[in-house]
Amino acid sequence: MAEITLDLRGVPKTRAYEELGRHIDAVLEGIDDEIAEMATVSSLVHHAFGFLWTGFYRVAKPNELLRVGPYQGALGCLEISFDRGVCGAAASQRRTEIVTDVNDFPGHIACDSRARSEIALPVMNARGDLLAVFDVDSALCGTFDDDDADGLSRILARFAR
Repeated sequence: MAEITLDLRGVPKTRAYEELGRHIDAVLEGIDDEIAEMATVSSLVHHAFGFLWTGFYRVAKPNELLRVGPYQGALGCLEISFDRGVCGAAASQRRTEIVTDVNDFPGHIACDSRARSEIALPVMNARGDLLAVFDVDSALCGTFDDDDADGLSRILARFAR
C-alpha cells in the first residue's frame, strides 16, 4: 500500500527528495485530478519534513490574484495579490523565491507569526501557464536552500505533464 506518509527528517535533502518524489508518484499513480494531486503533495511534503505550513495558492485571476488551495498547517491567507509577499513575487516573476529570514523580505505577509523562513515555487501546467504557487513555511530561519528548490521543482513538474 503506497498510502503512507514518510518521515524524512534527518535524511540528506537530495536523497530525501528523490525518495519522496518516487513515493508521491506511487501514491498518485493513475490519478488525473489536480486538486487531489495538490492535496496529496501538500500532505506528503508537509509530513515528510515537519514543516510549519505547506500548500498551494491557486491562480484565481491570471496575473492578479492567488487563492488558497489544498494545504497542511494552520489557517493560511485566503487570497494573495501578485504584487504582495513571497507568493506574489513567485507568481509575478514565475521564479522560485527562497527567503532565509522572512523579516528581511519587504512586504512579507505574516499569515502565521511563527514562520521564520519560506520557499515559494511557481507551478506550471502542460501549456506553460501558471497554475499555482507552492508555498512552504518553516519555524526556523534558513531552512530552505537550492536543494529544496531543486527537489520541490522535480516534484511539482508533475503538474506540467
